[in-house]
Amino acid sequence: MRVAGVDDAGRGCVIGPLVVAGALFEEGDVERLRVIGVQDSKALTPGRRERLAEEIEGIALDCAYFEIPPRAIDRVVERGVRLRRLNYLEAMAMAYVIRELKPDRVYVDASDINAERFGEHILSALREKPHIISEHEADARYPVVAAASILAKVRRDDIIRRLREHYGDFGSGYPHDPKTVRFLEEWFSRHPDGCPPFIRGSWSTVKRIRGRVRGQP
Repeated sequence: MRVAGVDDAGRGCVIGPLVVAGALFEEGDVERLRVIGVQDSKALTPGRRERLAEEIEGIALDCAYFEIPPRAIDRVVERGVRLRRLNYLEAMAMAYVIRELKPDRVYVDASDINAERFGEHILSALREKPHIISEHEADARYPVVAAASILAKVRRDDIIRRLREHYGDFGSGYPHDPKTVRFLEEWFSRHPDGCPPFIRGSWSTVKRIRGRVRGQP
């Protein structure tokens, strides 16, 4: 039995892509993930995540990734079609990862408030139909999903690191980070008429800041 876990990183971020990662294992190797200390990536330091990512790749049969850039996110958010927005886009990204891995059973961390619907959206995009377990907080319940969460976070952290090197220190890239907000304010003060491809222009934080820069209420 080949089992996989799929999870994302950067869903709520205002800067950078949303990264979906999946990892495929022989069922008998899943216990090895517990032994090496795999858990939800949010509970780990960056250094610990990087070390575990290397060990996970050594245990896994295969790993796969899909990066959703800000412009793709903006298109579905701005279009505003019910049940075809960010949750659906992420479900399609997870379907891509699952097609690459070809598991018999797959556990996914559901982004939709309706976990069952999220799993059905993924399944609808797959020709080969694995058994899908779609649950909220699956990264805290299943080591295979925790492993995927670590891989996704490490991949996204590397992307964010390279963006910082190119554009300057914007902090975490999340809208609750004061450093990120200051970066956005300074950026749009200098570039009021356009949104660069590394920033999610559809996010309310960006719209609010751009409105202030333009003197709009």
